[in-house]
Amino acid sequence: MLVAKGYRPVNRDQQFLLPPDMREWVPPTHPVWTVIEIVDTHLDTSAFHGARRTGGAGRAGYDPDMLVTLLVWAWSRGMRSSRQIERACSEVVSYRVICAGDAPDHVTISRFRKDNHTACQALFTQVLILAARLGLGRLETIALDGVKIASNASKDANRTEDGLRRAAEAEAARIAAAAVAAHAAGDDAEDDLYGEDDPGPGQVPAELADPSTRSARIAEALAQLDAEKQAERCERDGKAQDYLARLDAGETVMGRVPVGAEVAAAERRLAEAVAAQHAVIERFQGRIAAGGGGTRFAPKPVDEHHLVRRRRTELDTALRKQGERTAAAGQRRRNTTDPDSRLQPLRGGGWVQGYNCQAFTSEDGLILATGVGTGPADYDYFPEMVDKAGAAAQLIDTTRRGANPAHPDPAAPTPEELIGVMLFDAGYCSRENLTAPGADRLIATGKSRDLHRAAADDPASGPADTDDPLLAMAHRLRTEAGIATYRKRSPIAETVFGHAKHNLGFRRFTSRGLDRARSEWAFHAAVHNLGKILTHLTGGTPLPATG
Repeated sequence: MLVAKGYRPVNRDQQFLLPPDMREWVPPTHPVWTVIEIVDTHLDTSAFHGARRTGGAGRAGYDPDMLVTLLVWAWSRGMRSSRQIERACSEVVSYRVICAGDAPDHVTISRFRKDNHTACQALFTQVLILAARLGLGRLETIALDGVKIASNASKDANRTEDGLRRAAEAEAARIAAAAVAAHAAGDDAEDDLYGEDDPGPGQVPAELADPSTRSARIAEALAQLDAEKQAERCERDGKAQDYLARLDAGETVMGRVPVGAEVAAAERRLAEAVAAQHAVIERFQGRIAAGGGGTRFAPKPVDEHHLVRRRRTELDTALRKQGERTAAAGQRRRNTTDPDSRLQPLRGGGWVQGYNCQAFTSEDGLILATGVGTGPADYDYFPEMVDKAGAAAQLIDTTRRGANPAHPDPAAPTPEELIGVMLFDAGYCSRENLTAPGADRLIATGKSRDLHRAAADDPASGPADTDDPLLAMAHRLRTEAGIATYRKRSPIAETVFGHAKHNLGFRRFTSRGLDRARSEWAFHAAVHNLGKILTHLTGGTPLPATG
């Protein structure tokens, strides 16, 4: 049994001196030095410098390279609050090294990120090129998936169109009341200062000179609703008119009746049925009047005929559906805090006010392409993300061959030649996506557990004997090679989201608006890829030389 000689002294009054050389504060193997070197010598930060103004009056500003490094380092450590970053610049040694002891305040950090959101988005491409130069970005198997990220807005701030108009009226009344109150308070103060008969140097109240941003957001939400309704109305009317014109021309039109033409089509069918029964009755009555006798049974009155009754039921159904759609259109909601965000359904149940974020990931965990949208359905993002993944594959190939990305080589490999196979879950399954141009793909036709069970219980071999893309894909996923390849999807596609949410704490956007959400998601992807680069460099691989 070991026995300690005593306790270490706890002397809180002793004085320390930090090493005079800042490079002795943290060891040279610390990753903060690598991040500083990458930003200083391997990334083009001219866009950040271009947005800064120098040479005017006032104190000198902070170096944009330092602020970019600070943001990258903080986000890689799961710290996204400007106030927390400001505090860390005084308390954490690695942050003090980045800012060289001259800590920026949280307003500077927040304003820099806000003013340079476009440059932050462009940073993703530069990091991807650096990763390619280091040999990262395996394209044999890549996977796409989506995740719902909350916006900087509350679900309770959603309003219907009627609610938005009431809110706009209330906000206008509030601003007017504030202006009246300001005038009254100003009059009393000026009476005390100048006297009742002296007009004094009057000023326009601030509420009138600078309208509330809440009013602007409400107006933007109403404009979005109006534009969406107008676009849908034009598309619906065009399809309905074309359908009805074909009916009037005597064509037999198969398939689903377009929305907007249902009532008119039902009215046409009812009129045809009524006219047909009237003709039957008139022929019967004509034969009776001619003395030729009628059929054994007299025809039923028009309103009692089975086809007329069916057509009336169809018309009532069409009118009911039209009323329901009109009521539902009035219940469309927009958020008064972030009008671009939408209510997104969650896989485990419930809703989140936010965006649908997409990421294409390589087999070695590098994010190849990003996307952010408002639609909750993943399959709508398929064409855009496949195009982005193809462009990223060509960029990686160009970088590895040492060619100039600004001058494309006509003989360069196509994305279909560079990418081995793309993996997608059932959220991307549609006949359009299965048959769209692009690299080879495996798209789940059902839940993962059902696919694995079908492959185990009813394995397939050889090519599918069908022209239906859904049946052909289901057959391929029952083959040993198909299901083995598809099993890679979850580790490739979903790991990056787990890292973002659970390790880096990226569960909510800090800024508002779709454009800023896209730049923030792309900046996160750049930070993620920089983390992959740092992990790769720990194996002894040096950074490439700068040209």
